[in-house]
Formats: sequence, C-alpha cells, structure tokens
Amino acid sequence: MKFRPCIDIHNGSVKQIVGGSLRDAGNSAEENFVSGKPASYYAELYKNDGLTGGHVILLNKKDSPFYEESLQQGLSALRAYPGGLQIGGGVNAKNAPMFLDNGASAVIVTTFLFRDGEFNVERLFRLVDAIGRDRIVIDLSCRRRLDNYVVVTDRWQHFTNLVVNAELLKMLEPFCSEFLIHGVDSEGKRNGMEADLVSLLADYDGIPVTYAGGIHSEKAIARFEEASRGRLDYTVGSALDLFGGKLSYRDLVEKNRVVG
Repeated sequence: MKFRPCIDIHNGSVKQIVGGSLRDAGNSAEENFVSGKPASYYAELYKNDGLTGGHVILLNKKDSPFYEESLQQGLSALRAYPGGLQIGGGVNAKNAPMFLDNGASAVIVTTFLFRDGEFNVERLFRLVDAIGRDRIVIDLSCRRRLDNYVVVTDRWQHFTNLVVNAELLKMLEPFCSEFLIHGVDSEGKRNGMEADLVSLLADYDGIPVTYAGGIHSEKAIARFEEASRGRLDYTVGSALDLFGGKLSYRDLVEKNRVVG
C-alpha cells in the first residue's frame, strides 16, 4: 500500500474540487483549492520526494475554451518529471502516443472506452494496439446506484452499463497495467472513504489498484489500510496541506519511504 500523488487541472489551474460537482456547462465546479503555482511545480516536488505513479488529470472537455491551457499545464508536469507521472483526461488511441512522448509513464483512460454509455471493447483493442497494455491505466471511477457501483464517464457526469466488481477487474486485467478508481460521491468532500467500494476492490488480487475519494486524516488512512487489507494504493487530494487541507504531505512522503 503506497501513497500516489495527484495533480488535477481545471480551467488551466491546479485545483482540488468536489468531484460530483464538475459540469461541462460553464466549465464549472465546486472548488476546495485553487493553486497559484503551475503543475510543473508539483511534478518537481513529487520527483524530488521520490513519489512514483502519480496522476495528472485534465478536467476540461476537449471542446472547452480552457482545454488547451489545461493540456499545456499537464504536458509541463510530464516534462518536469519524465517517467514519474500518468495522465488522463481526453485520452484516446490517436493522442495517447503524444502523452507518452512528452514523458508520461502511462495514460489513464475511461470515456474513450465507451460509446453511448456502452462499453466498447473494440476501442480498448485499438488502444492496446497503439501503445501496449503496459502503458495503459483503466479508470473505473464510479458512483453508487442502488446496490452497485457503476462506472461514470465524461468527467463523472454520465452513468454507463459497467458495474465495478472483482470479476470486472479480472476481465480487464489483460489489457492494462493498473486500475484507478475514484469513489466519486466522496471525492473532494473529506468525509471518509467509500467503505463498501474499498471492501469490494480488496476482493480483487491482481495488478495494482489505486483508490481515491474521501481519505482525509491519519486515522482514515489506517481505516483504509484495514478495509483494503493492504492491497490498494491510495490518493489524497483536498485533505493535504499541500492543497489547503490539514493532512501533512511531508508525513505521507515519509510513510511512503518506510513502505517502499
């Protein structure tokens, strides 16, 4: 179990937002923190602290007037820490090589794998053919619907037909190197993890899985480790003092060194 850092970029700025509040209309989101520093600053920090496998997420739609500015911020982070960061947000089979050429260790993909809310395996095959499974992270970020956790796309705004469970992860495992899963309804709220989702993910024993959403304190990390049986990595965003929260980034770096 290790700490994975993040750099979320929205409207050209590094931000921490409430995940479920993101809307394409008006390029709006409920903001927890807006940084005055560029994405490359955080990438260099993570590089100097020896953190690997971090996530750069572009939160603007590709036809947004802010997308290009967000993209350039993301690329600057990749160049500042070549081989140390993954990137997601608008990734598809055509542009994935560009992100890798700019220093990404892998690309993170969700929306491209769906068409009209239906999982499209042909698109996954195209992506694997383009860059190979070792450079692919499948994002299965999800929201609760009745008794299931269902994958959401388009910046977490639309439900799909895919239910998250250990069987799904096992089915997709041959086509990627890792999974990234945000508990969207807890993302940015600093109110604790999606315990049922974490327990569900812990039933899977395969390639690395990173969970994000609601982890906000040392006690919460301890509860996460117990619930996940140490099988999952984790991300902390809004709760970090790095992003205006109270949880010590430096303490997590030191904890990660002990684990590593």
